[in-house]
Amino acid sequence: MRDRPVLVTGAAGFIGFHTVRRLLDAGRRVVGVDTLTPYYDPALKRARLAALPASDALRIVALDLADRAATADLFARERFAGVIHLAAQPGVRHSLVDPHAYVDSNLQGFINVLEGCRHGGCGHLLYASSSSVYGANTRLPFRTTDTVDHPLSLYAASKKANELMAHSYSHLFGLPTTGLRFFTVYGPWGRPDMAVWLFTEAILAGRPIRLFNGGAMRRDFTYVDDVVEAVVRLLDHPAAPDPDWSGEIPDAARSRAPWRVYNIGNNRPVALLDLVRTLEAALGREVLREDLPMQPGDAPETYADIDDLARAVGFRPDTPIAEGIGRFVDWYRGYRGL
Repeated sequence: MRDRPVLVTGAAGFIGFHTVRRLLDAGRRVVGVDTLTPYYDPALKRARLAALPASDALRIVALDLADRAATADLFARERFAGVIHLAAQPGVRHSLVDPHAYVDSNLQGFINVLEGCRHGGCGHLLYASSSSVYGANTRLPFRTTDTVDHPLSLYAASKKANELMAHSYSHLFGLPTTGLRFFTVYGPWGRPDMAVWLFTEAILAGRPIRLFNGGAMRRDFTYVDDVVEAVVRLLDHPAAPDPDWSGEIPDAARSRAPWRVYNIGNNRPVALLDLVRTLEAALGREVLREDLPMQPGDAPETYADIDDLARAVGFRPDTPIAEGIGRFVDWYRGYRGL
């Protein structure tokens, strides 16, 4: 099956771009799909695509996955060996403003991908979930065996819905599906709506950074290269049924169907104020602060238990925050010509 291409949706996005590049380095043929939505400046997405290597093994397709007929046609033509579905409407706070965008992309788009995999003979579907599915959970670290039934935002609810939709297809049609609960991914070519980019931009411009909850939050910041390494390893590790799974004592991370979810995190939460100090050191600038209240939909802390990921593929994300921030700052200065 390795002679068939791998589909990466959201190929012009942050994680998608890095994933495409990593697959090409591994000698895989890749079809990348993106529609360059304007949630943030599409110029950054175009720059990512331009930075991908010219290769006969890569084809980029402009396609809105919410378009049922066009998506079905793509899957019928290509017969993908595997699908890494990263396209989505992101952002917890934006889901309070434009909820319909999350239904169109994260639900309608996802069902079209599931149908494409079902009818197209796909060997394994990996899809982006999120640490936000843990919602109101407060027991730390977050474990995939925990129930996740109390989302704090529509974004989180859409990602939980993806996990449920995937399970139904795994159960009904034997489609191996793996959910990837990403924890605060950062690094070069990152998203400009996330803290590392926003803080860096503000510090270099001499503007105050906005610290929600007065900065009294902790996040499991995870470097993008570690995320992509986990994803690519999991691609060749399709979810399998667990014959020991019990409906009497159901394990929320696995199933009798070929369905799994994994946390993809650094397993090392960082206080937001420590992140700020790390950026100050990397940029050689002092920070101006604007303290703001906690935002609706935010969680005070995220912390990933990744033992099941390590057991499955022998890998644990481990890039220290100072090293990852240094790489991001070097990239950001180059990208901005500073």
